[in-house]
Amino acid sequence: MTNHNPLPPSREPPSMRIGVIGLGRMGQIVVERVVDAGHDVVAFDLNERAVETAADAGAEPATSVEDLVEKLGDEKRIWLMVPAGDAVDATLADLDPYLDDDDVVVDGGNSHFERSVERAKACRAAYLDCGTSGGPAGAKLGFSLMVGGPQWAYDELTPVFDAVATGPDGHDRMGPSGSGHYVKMVHNGVEYALMQAYGEGFELLADGRYDLDLEAVSRTWNNGAVIRSWLLELCEEAFTEEGSNLGDVADHVAGGSTGTWTVQESLEQEVPVPLIYQALAERFDSRNEGRFSRRLANRLRYGFGRHEVARE
Repeated sequence: MTNHNPLPPSREPPSMRIGVIGLGRMGQIVVERVVDAGHDVVAFDLNERAVETAADAGAEPATSVEDLVEKLGDEKRIWLMVPAGDAVDATLADLDPYLDDDDVVVDGGNSHFERSVERAKACRAAYLDCGTSGGPAGAKLGFSLMVGGPQWAYDELTPVFDAVATGPDGHDRMGPSGSGHYVKMVHNGVEYALMQAYGEGFELLADGRYDLDLEAVSRTWNNGAVIRSWLLELCEEAFTEEGSNLGDVADHVAGGSTGTWTVQESLEQEVPVPLIYQALAERFDSRNEGRFSRRLANRLRYGFGRHEVARE
């Protein structure tokens, strides 16, 4: 589906100037990768230390939203990496007086796709909803970006998407407004099911008839097996660091909002997703009683997203 190609080695990508609002773990990675690609970044966060960190990475610090838009000049390209929900709406309200239809705003958080459609209609600027996958590992490898919104705005931001993603093949326009966050929602549902499948398999190995070294099993599977994957590499990492019995990792798997959205959408569209539904149910049930499979899912969330590990 990709409709853009890498630039020839002899051609340098055009330098862009972009504002980044929201300098948490993922926002800092966006800043660093865009700066490293040779673009100019103006960075703002309510946390002054986060702004200082971005400045140390080469960004120009801003003291407020107003200061950020002034430093961007006439062409405002702004990447939001703030928590989904009220924070997005509050930031858009602060930006609204300074935007017009020649500007572009990217929402790189995990917003619900229907809210993204509503925000795109209300926003003065072209609004791109950008599903972002890859977790903190994206600092080195780059992210996978699923973008929805106007084609011209996507094309305009392509040099920045190239920088933030794994490269030109690491991003694409999925379709109109909402489609980027829609694809990311389903991506997260698939992630739930994959984690559940690995968890159940390793639970059978852990409680089965042989005394197995699960680190050795996962390492062997990762080298040529049909089920090899990054999540399986994270299983190996978990067993290496925690031991085959996962030590004191608790049977408590946090999160669940995007999986819930996926199941709700499947009901509306009358598309059965029994594996994703069961994985979501197991995640909610993990808050009641203990299972090895959910303890592994708990630890895997640390592996790919550096989410806090609940421990017993």
